[in-house]
Amino acid sequence: MFEKFARSWSLVKASAAVLRADKELLWFPVISSIAAMLVAATFLVPSFLTGLFDGGAGVASIVVGFLFYVTQFTVIFFFNSALVGAALIRLEGGDPTVADGLRIARERFGAIVGYAVIAAVVGLLIKALEQRSEWLGAMVARLLGAAWTVSTFLVVPVLVAQNVGPVDAIKESFGLLKKSWGENLIGNVGLGFAFGLLTLVVILLGAGLIVAAALTAGATAAIVIGALVVIAVIALAVTQAALAGIYQAAVYRFAVDGQAPVGFDGATLQGAFRHK
Repeated sequence: MFEKFARSWSLVKASAAVLRADKELLWFPVISSIAAMLVAATFLVPSFLTGLFDGGAGVASIVVGFLFYVTQFTVIFFFNSALVGAALIRLEGGDPTVADGLRIARERFGAIVGYAVIAAVVGLLIKALEQRSEWLGAMVARLLGAAWTVSTFLVVPVLVAQNVGPVDAIKESFGLLKKSWGENLIGNVGLGFAFGLLTLVVILLGAGLIVAAALTAGATAAIVIGALVVIAVIALAVTQAALAGIYQAAVYRFAVDGQAPVGFDGATLQGAFRHK
């Protein structure tokens, strides 16, 4: 566990160095989150008011659910592509702007939508499999979900850097991972572990401060501290998303040419995916 945290923290520091040089990269996860919430409200509020899902899985609910998945994935992949595109410019010695990232994502919009459709189909199939059986279906679904997540880890950087369609991008992602980390790659040590611990610490510390404030200073102080804790958790989530895009770009560069980008340790990147 200590080794895993040390490796994750090394990735955090290396990615943070890039983020400090281009703080505008934080705008991409912020805009993405706002857009994703608007998409969710656009689909879920009318569905709730009309009782679309009250009768179970009908044709209309399946179609609406699929369209929601595709739209939501398109938004997420679009802004992630913008983030990764800007990060690649920085890792290659450039000085990207928000406009540069958005331009790159717009140029690849068709491929992004295509990948969103594929991801939506896979997601719905895994979800259907999970619901088919209580334990066997859930276990198989988790294995397939993990395999899909690992195999498509580099799809967005491939879409950004290469003029290929979504199917070819998925093949290229798996090919790069297989070439660099071997056939039995089973998982990645990313930023989630380190940020998960940080978020847990903030929540536990915040909960203690809220209780202490409620007992000693009153409800108003407890509410203020609670709001600050929520803001801190959101800030951590936004920062993690930005760092994750930078890390994704760094892994892609390492997989393509075998050289660690400036600030990243080659051994740490080589350990990004472990073998069975």
